[in-house]
Amino acid sequence: MAAQTIVDIYCHIFPDKFFQEMNRIAPRLGNIGARLRGVKKLFDLDERFREMDQFGDYREIISLPNPPIEDFASGETGLALARIGNDAMAELCAQHPDRFPAFVAALSMTDVDGSVKEARRAVKELGAAGVQIFTNVAGHPLDEGKFEPIFSTMAELDAPIWLHPARTSAMSDYASEPKSRFEMWWCFGWPYDTSVAMVRLVLRGLFDRYPGLKIITHHLGGMIAFYDGRIGPGLAVLGSRTLDEDYSKVLPSLKRPHLDYLHDFYGDTALFGGGVHAVRCGLEFFGSEHVVFATDTPLGPIAPTIDSIRKLDISESDRRKIFVGNAERLLKRKLA
Repeated sequence: MAAQTIVDIYCHIFPDKFFQEMNRIAPRLGNIGARLRGVKKLFDLDERFREMDQFGDYREIISLPNPPIEDFASGETGLALARIGNDAMAELCAQHPDRFPAFVAALSMTDVDGSVKEARRAVKELGAAGVQIFTNVAGHPLDEGKFEPIFSTMAELDAPIWLHPARTSAMSDYASEPKSRFEMWWCFGWPYDTSVAMVRLVLRGLFDRYPGLKIITHHLGGMIAFYDGRIGPGLAVLGSRTLDEDYSKVLPSLKRPHLDYLHDFYGDTALFGGGVHAVRCGLEFFGSEHVVFATDTPLGPIAPTIDSIRKLDISESDRRKIFVGNAERLLKRKLA
């Protein structure tokens, strides 16, 4: 049997031109900046390629890592940084097409009009597979009306959106504490942020207005698959727990039951090498057509993530969809 092609749809990279400019703009990014600089494979392609070679016909769709550009730059400064990152990733894809068949464009959504223009440029001129956005924009929720042009543009371009969580330690777990401790903001906060963003986009009617919109959620949709009962029947009585806002018109305004829309999202398998249980839960919820392979490399492990898919009791046809087929359909290009 021929070797299985694997396309890792969510892989992070730090092009040197982008990193140098980011450092000039925001020289003190705190813990996350120091940590990223210490992850050698974000910068060192030789080391990265040596690891990739261990997995046979394995390819990566590249994107910038945290932090979001919006967290340290705005206006034309942020847009210029996004352009630098996109140009650099496009160059990497052109230089190494067998390694990096595509990239995901960065935006700086504090300038929505500028981000719409950059999304169009990246997809149409640079060949970007889609765009990456974060679960909040400098503290603003994605379902604010001012961000809708981004979604309408991506629906028009028929190119997917990669949705990445962006919670930081500044968002405390308890009111008595000034920040989140023990990295709970990352371990549990990121899945929570992803889930909240997804449900709020649904409740705002986004998929009714753009039924063909494709959104790939990091970490298999956060908490969504596990909490389908709380989301479905639990939120079916939306408003009954709230006295100071009227939610009575939210669910009737939707064309379908609210839980149905969540199956329209895609989930990736980047669960930090998690076992088959979490993957099986996500696969059952989203379906084999809506799960894509991802590892979060080099910030997450590759080998155990591949193993978790190989251990699943599923058909070889479904396994191929996860490893490469769904990516080919989303990116509209042959990858195997």
